[in-house]
Amino acid sequence: MKVLRFGYVTGPLIGALWLFILATTVSITLSFATGDAFRPALIISLIVGAASGVVAALAHDRKIRIAMIAAPVFMLTLIGLGPMVMESTPTSESIAAVLLALVMGWSMVAIMEDVPMGPLTRHEMEEAWIRFLTGFGYIFFTAIVLIPFYVMVMTSLKSQSALLQNPLDFSLDLDKGWALFRSYHELFRDFNFGTYMWTSFYVSVLTVFITLAFSIPGAYAVARLRFRGQKAFSRSILLIYMVPMIVLALPIYIAFSVTGLRNTVLGIVMIYPVTTIPVALYMLQGYFRGLPPEVEEAGLMDGLNRLQVIWKITLPLALPALASVSLYVFMIAWNEFLLAFMLLDDPSKFTLTRGVAMLNSSEIPREHLMAGAVIATVPVMVLFLGLEKFMTKGLTAGSVKG
Repeated sequence: MKVLRFGYVTGPLIGALWLFILATTVSITLSFATGDAFRPALIISLIVGAASGVVAALAHDRKIRIAMIAAPVFMLTLIGLGPMVMESTPTSESIAAVLLALVMGWSMVAIMEDVPMGPLTRHEMEEAWIRFLTGFGYIFFTAIVLIPFYVMVMTSLKSQSALLQNPLDFSLDLDKGWALFRSYHELFRDFNFGTYMWTSFYVSVLTVFITLAFSIPGAYAVARLRFRGQKAFSRSILLIYMVPMIVLALPIYIAFSVTGLRNTVLGIVMIYPVTTIPVALYMLQGYFRGLPPEVEEAGLMDGLNRLQVIWKITLPLALPALASVSLYVFMIAWNEFLLAFMLLDDPSKFTLTRGVAMLNSSEIPREHLMAGAVIATVPVMVLFLGLEKFMTKGLTAGSVKG
């Protein structure tokens, strides 16, 4: 590690690794976007990146450093001797060169900020490597999230003939206009996906209400009341998750078949809360314990009974937790597949996930399956992004007792 305490070692090493990462990222991005062949050149990336690391540590003015790094990367990439090997149109190659040069120049200077060429303090070395690893982490985890979703969306917008001709071409022909969304139109017209969405929506909403109706008093009792077996009950709330749902599948199927609840939406509404109430109890009891008991005691002294205290004092204070629990339960119910697949056979009663599974057939084009997956994913994604602040507050509130 001592050898890294010099700028002339840390700078080139970070630069070589960083340019190869960026070349790989830009190559993958443009390959998906254009359908042309882009790939990183390992040896050239390491050499040019090492030189960029030296420049980033030597020069003083920020703009000059960016220009001295970006210009060679741009020129070498454009003439075919750079960090990327391209087999594309001149326009796409120019875009690739500009993009890689700008990103490399700006990010390399940011990573090597205040890192001299000579001896480094431990703090300077660690700061440089932390910035490098942070940037790599952003790229890596963004790719993990976005690439599957991008492939899913692009595939849903392709035609069957285009997919058969080149399954790895994820570019779009925008000249088709609204015809790009033909798969979505056919899902709602021919496959009854509007009904599936409505069924999943009201089943998920009912699951949220039933879960809250049982988990709020249960979590409050565990957090506030004193009774025999309280600690054992509190610690065993999540024991149900130690038993895989697949183990319970056969008993549930038999019981619901005997009672006539199989192949009914009522049966789904009854069984979904079984999987969501434990986690809701666990989340809410931690929040209730974090609320100051003096506020509830003041309400009791003012003449309120316990139920009135819960309704008028505890629940208003617990709104962030209730919002996060509701969102979490809704997502569980919306995305649940095993129970729906096992208990529902009538297509008119399918939930959305069950309807998507129906599309997984050799007789149905693959773009319809991807369109169904997009329809199942986007609503809950929008809901999560819109209510993320409530979920964050609810998950962290009560973690510090005050």
